[in-house]
Amino acid sequence: MDNALLLHRLHFAFTVTFHYLFPQLTMGLAPLIVVLTTVGWRRNDASYNQAAHFWGKIFGISFVLGVVTGIPMEFQFGTNWSHFSRFAGGVIGQTLAMEGMFAFFLESAFLGLFLYGAKRLSPTLHWLSAVAVFLGAWLSGFFIIATDAWMQYPVGYFKDAAGSAQLSSFWALILSPWAWWQYAHNMSGAAITGAFVMASIGAFYLLSRRHEAQGRIFVKVGVIAGCIFSILQLYPTGDGQGKMVTWHQPVTLAAMEALFTSQEGAPLVIIGQPNVAERKIDNPIIVPKMLSFLTYRRWNAQVKGLDAFPQDLWPQNIPLLYYSYHIMVGLGTIFIAIMVVSAFLLWRRKLYDTRWVLWVLLLSLPFPYIANTAGWITAELGRQPWLVYGLMRTADGYSKTVSAGNAMFTLLGFMGMYTVLGILFLFLVWREIDHGPVAESTSPVVDPVLAGAR
Repeated sequence: MDNALLLHRLHFAFTVTFHYLFPQLTMGLAPLIVVLTTVGWRRNDASYNQAAHFWGKIFGISFVLGVVTGIPMEFQFGTNWSHFSRFAGGVIGQTLAMEGMFAFFLESAFLGLFLYGAKRLSPTLHWLSAVAVFLGAWLSGFFIIATDAWMQYPVGYFKDAAGSAQLSSFWALILSPWAWWQYAHNMSGAAITGAFVMASIGAFYLLSRRHEAQGRIFVKVGVIAGCIFSILQLYPTGDGQGKMVTWHQPVTLAAMEALFTSQEGAPLVIIGQPNVAERKIDNPIIVPKMLSFLTYRRWNAQVKGLDAFPQDLWPQNIPLLYYSYHIMVGLGTIFIAIMVVSAFLLWRRKLYDTRWVLWVLLLSLPFPYIANTAGWITAELGRQPWLVYGLMRTADGYSKTVSAGNAMFTLLGFMGMYTVLGILFLFLVWREIDHGPVAESTSPVVDPVLAGAR
């Protein structure tokens, strides 16, 4: 691979991966904040209102960092991927512009009203501002997903005289079945992140004997939401997205499963190492015929392997694709187990006193981020070698006049700046967590070490 192309790909991969750490939290927290605000409004419960305001501040910090890290990607379309922008701008410019409108105007305006209007707005208007923030966050996510979905499964376009893609049907673009399944799967993943983060912070408060009333609320809401969305992530959203890949990108499915030869009754590999050189799976643990059933609902259905496609159409990094996909699926399965056990203990009214489960919830905080990142790596590596599937190869989309040295220089610069931004984010969030949902004077102060010793 050309060095400049590799560096341009690494450059965008780094910026988009770092950026998505923040939107997945805001999109995940948005519906949970609506739940907290609704309960506080309907019951006139100060604890739920305090909890909603606390998470509104965490949402605000993440939203600001998401905006700061998201803007450079818009410029990268022109600086690093000018040929792609020239080819696809007539289509994706529509959805990217609409995403900006919802993110910058609807979401940010009503976030300000939610955070600073609690004492100035009526309870109903304050609740409506929380709903508007949720709608802005999820609409913003939809238009980004619709953009990526068009790159995965191009619809509603025609080519002009210059060979560029132009939009022929806006409704075909936003009603694409790939877009809706990908959106549902992505948003359930974001909701899992929000639920685990909320439950984790709640577990921290319960274990340290601080802000226990709000800690119970955080754990309860986080566990219920986490249980629901972890199951939805598997079915129907994961299943639906898998069918899209099966029908429209069969070579991607073969690479994700490291299925090198076409076969009837194809097995599902649980654990194994892809050996591309010898075209086999080393040390496999398999479930016989399961891949055929999951993809076609028939135990003996034929599943096309990589041998059914020319090698220049194979995804270019099969081991990374395979491991990313299996990390995503493996963590998703673990999330279901954690949340089902937690929900059962919550139903039995034992969760708040079961310290080992609270520790599991506390230590689980980073894993939804890993799972979401692995999922996006799977989606983007699986599309290769295409930038727009079947229309433009990745090798044809980057800016040919931007040298490898220039790409490396700016990549290092972004790494430095984003390291500072990451530290700032952690500092600001920790400050809010340490301060808590209510003033310390209303909650007993206990040394966390001594509390743990009890």
